[in-house]
Amino acid sequence: MSTQPNHPRPHHPRPHRRRLVAYVGSYGSASDAGGITALGVSRDGRTLTPLSRVTEPREAGYLVYAPATRTLYAVDERKNDGRGPVEPPASVHALSVSAGDGSLTRLNSRPAPGPRPTYLALDERRGVLVSANHGDFDHVEHVFRADDGTWTVGYLYDDSTVLLYGLEPDGRIGELRDVRVLPGHGPDPNSSPQAGGHAQSSAHAHCAVVDPSGRYVLVADKGTDRILVHALGDTLDLVHTHTCPPETGPRHIAFDPVSDRAYVTCEFASGLASFAFDRESGRLRPIDQIPTVAPDHRGLNEPAEVRVHPNGRFVYVNNRGEDSVAWFRVADDGTLTRAGDVRIARSLHPGVAARSFTFDPSGTFLLVADRSADLVRSYAVDDADGTLSPLTETHVPQPAFIAFAELPD
Repeated sequence: MSTQPNHPRPHHPRPHRRRLVAYVGSYGSASDAGGITALGVSRDGRTLTPLSRVTEPREAGYLVYAPATRTLYAVDERKNDGRGPVEPPASVHALSVSAGDGSLTRLNSRPAPGPRPTYLALDERRGVLVSANHGDFDHVEHVFRADDGTWTVGYLYDDSTVLLYGLEPDGRIGELRDVRVLPGHGPDPNSSPQAGGHAQSSAHAHCAVVDPSGRYVLVADKGTDRILVHALGDTLDLVHTHTCPPETGPRHIAFDPVSDRAYVTCEFASGLASFAFDRESGRLRPIDQIPTVAPDHRGLNEPAEVRVHPNGRFVYVNNRGEDSVAWFRVADDGTLTRAGDVRIARSLHPGVAARSFTFDPSGTFLLVADRSADLVRSYAVDDADGTLSPLTETHVPQPAFIAFAELPD
């Protein structure tokens, strides 16, 4: 009788499965709104399951997740009332994410000098967090005596700031390392109906993005039509300023993960612009700019978020006015062509509209924070032609922003 040799069976380790949780920051403009809701998300995006909710920060308009420390950072998008305060101050918050159920526990918070913190950028390697603070549109009438002795008035507006915080090893937010107060203004009044045409009466930083090399922070200042490039170190040091045409309103910046291109939503010009980015010098070179709406759209439109698909072939924008999520094909030379859109809930005006969306980590599907409908909507993404197809939706009051975390299964 023959016997077969007893070879050990080859061992193939099982892939480490990870669960998806989507954190939805909300505005507190309704009694059941505000705070952050955790949603369990299936890997195909077809199931969204509410897991838990924290009520603070109440104006959670932007979030970013740090996987190394399992920490979620959030803004509290307020303006300080200056009276005590009666309401909490504008601030940034750190919340610990439970590996077991994705629930959130407060770690700490830090004040955010400058009203309406509206954007966060994270560099875990350097252990820093950057906040862009938009400022408000209110003004104070300042009475003073002119050089010729006559009495006159001037107008003082909120400061817009960019803040650099250190981070502690456990994820807590450390000391404020640097503050950049943005100067200047654009055309005032301008063509936007925001604040009665005074949307560019002062600087308004709407995003601060760390470039893929980690060397620079790019700030889109929609109030002065400029993109400010800062070297990122222990402080933020301005190295380059790109000036856009008047009433462009650069709002958000997204980098292509494949190339060194940057894409920018132009809020007041209703456009999407592509740039070549030189990671050595920090300079931007314009490539293309096209409208974000279909040719037959009439009326106001102000685009908000911009995201690049992980394959680098498509760029997505949400329009407030056309009320759509549109996608654009990117040619080899960086030029853009609008390829399609899906329609979402009608906006009351650009300030009360869907303002953000995000891809899951694989780029298989996309979640939209459709504020006007009180819904988070899920869409499948066709990575061959960019098409979005509806999958499911779930109720979340006043959703503003969505950030994904991958947790152990």
